[in-house]
Amino acid sequence: MDPSTTPRRKLLLVASTGGHLAQLVRLAPGLGATPSSLWITFDSAQSRSLLAGRRRIHVPYVRPRDYLGMMRAAGILRRVLQHEKFDGAVSTGAGLAVAALPQAALCGVPSLYIESVSRVEGPSLSGRILAASHLVSLRTQHPAWATKRWRTHPSVLSTYQSLTRRAPDHPRLFVTLGTIEGYRFDSLVDAVLASGLADERTVWQLGFTTNRTDLPGEVCQIMPTTQFIHSALTADVVITHAGVGTFMGLLEMGIFPVIVTRRKHRNEHVDDHQMQIAELAQRLGVARAVDAPDLTADVIRFAASRAIATTTTTTTAERIPQSSDQ
Repeated sequence: MDPSTTPRRKLLLVASTGGHLAQLVRLAPGLGATPSSLWITFDSAQSRSLLAGRRRIHVPYVRPRDYLGMMRAAGILRRVLQHEKFDGAVSTGAGLAVAALPQAALCGVPSLYIESVSRVEGPSLSGRILAASHLVSLRTQHPAWATKRWRTHPSVLSTYQSLTRRAPDHPRLFVTLGTIEGYRFDSLVDAVLASGLADERTVWQLGFTTNRTDLPGEVCQIMPTTQFIHSALTADVVITHAGVGTFMGLLEMGIFPVIVTRRKHRNEHVDDHQMQIAELAQRLGVARAVDAPDLTADVIRFAASRAIATTTTTTTAERIPQSSDQ
């Protein structure tokens, strides 16, 4: 559907920061979101950058599977819904979707949940909870597991393609581990060091992988968005965790990244869902995806020989359903 023919609506747009927010920002134009739409998310460098100039409310951070945090967020959403009218509510997850969409539906607002593109094999816990509520319309970005209730929505990754470019002999690296609270990613840092390609030009954003004093180059824990963008664009290769938000942001900048999966058995994430987005990115040819032990100099040099082209600026979709798909 052409965005110009999509019904224009004042929407309540709700997403946790990271990949969930990045996807919703890219999907919003195709959903007909007007400037009067209201965004609900966490306060972060990413949300302040992506939502600059847009109406937004920040709610306290909700950790993965933090049910008390979801309840607090639901209270804030309930007050918003009591004081403002919306034509629809949309979320791409995670915990904020569970907090917001049932509240909106009970207030008579048509509500739509679009599962993250990282969920290649089936819905997340948030998606399963919302499905069990029978209050919300459901969409998947992967036709392979679509059903009568989980209908298909165009993928946010469908508008990128890989191109070849000349690779430098000694690539300059930018290594970014994401900023998910409470989870280290030492296996990625150790693999980069073992590759022998890290040098005084390397830039590191370590997030919560603290107290690493053995790294050459420039080391930051969390950097401002402008510094992140500069570091990514001036590097020959970006090596990142397989977080959808970081991954999509790099694709938007024309960068073909190396994405490395956080794994539950190494206590790097709450589950292994990053393996799904990594496998999808590898299959689509828009990244080189590996587990940390498989990150080698050859993998890094391959990424230095690729770039990304964007074929369109928005992903379009059908209008928001007026009731849940029962």
